[in-house]
Amino acid sequence: MQHNQIPLQITIEDVMQIKSLSTLQEPDLNPALAAYINELILTNFERLVQLLYRIDVSEEKLKKLLRQNPESDAGVIIASLIIERQKQKIAFQANNTTDFQCDGCEEELL
Repeated sequence: MQHNQIPLQITIEDVMQIKSLSTLQEPDLNPALAAYINELILTNFERLVQLLYRIDVSEEKLKKLLRQNPESDAGVIIASLIIERQKQKIAFQANNTTDFQCDGCEEELL
């Protein structure tokens, strides 16, 4: 991990607006997140949908996985997709971070 890269647990904590994930190791992240998601499925489905859009989880991929795995825990499937998407975002940011300075760039944008 690069020194300026934000850990996966913290990115998920921030976007999901829940605490206690940052203390978990990555293998424990999916079950903890799945439990929270299952709670949302039962108590606040609209909030879950909002979070999935905010995180940018593929709706098509989610529907496909849920159809293909009707006996599986939906929370585990959704948690896996959230983790996968956040990893993609972290990798993208790491690969596209540039450390350059541009004198006068702000003026050019005005």
